[in-house]
Amino acid sequence: MKKQGHLAALFTILIWGTTFISTKILLADFEPIEILFFRFVMGYIALLTVYPHRLKKLSRQQEITFVAAGFCGVCLYYLLENIALTYTMASNVGVIISVAPFITAILAHLFIKAEEKLQINFFIGFIVAIAGIILISFNGSQLKLNPVGDILAFAAAFTWACYSILTKKIGSFGLSVILTTRRTFFYGILFMIPALSLSDFQSDMSRFTDITNLLNILYLGIGASALCFVTWNYAVKILGAVKTSIYIYMVPVITVITSVLILRETVTWISITGTALSVAGLFLSEYNGSKKN
Repeated sequence: MKKQGHLAALFTILIWGTTFISTKILLADFEPIEILFFRFVMGYIALLTVYPHRLKKLSRQQEITFVAAGFCGVCLYYLLENIALTYTMASNVGVIISVAPFITAILAHLFIKAEEKLQINFFIGFIVAIAGIILISFNGSQLKLNPVGDILAFAAAFTWACYSILTKKIGSFGLSVILTTRRTFFYGILFMIPALSLSDFQSDMSRFTDITNLLNILYLGIGASALCFVTWNYAVKILGAVKTSIYIYMVPVITVITSVLILRETVTWISITGTALSVAGLFLSEYNGSKKN
């Protein structure tokens, strides 16, 4: 079971690490909030089509947990991240978001007694991974701080950590991962609606007649949303919130590799060193758990 959890987390990160390409292409015709809304609506429809069953009657506390998960992981996280990108450098956001595993570990220590106690390896791995992510993100460029954007990015990381804790709680309900993911999407989409009214949202579906737009939104909606949220939630259910969140360290690595293979970007020694450190940080953070297994 542990091996399946690690494979599910790795598969999820492999997909999430490549989504920036699809998003970048879609931004030519869509606003960020439009991409976000369409991808999760499509993800919800895909999950409903694949598994058209209903959840059993939930308790009030369970329903509130789903509401909070939809708000944090589907709506607020992506909105904060997108808004942060309008104020500060993408490299800043990439580094700050990567502290999510550390925040998750702190929250798990405070709120989830069943989570494994933090060992020194976790903190060493965190420092090594962040050093690598900094090298990858800035790649020799100058650091430029923007308090508003950087604070929003940190808020996004904190929100994702909260989502991870809520996902672990939902996993303890003993329900189908597909059904719980779909319920989370439902509430996330509901919370997006007010944001749509405050933006330049357009319901013009003719933009999807462009095959490039259609394929990329399908990739984001079915692959990165419907499938990957299921596999991520499954990994959290098996491994726990902390161990699963550590795989976030791999996102910049996947981004670098994808940029080289697809966008033909140049590889530098800085990015190679950063990649090696990020992977090393991941293994250091996981070492104790692997040793026990």
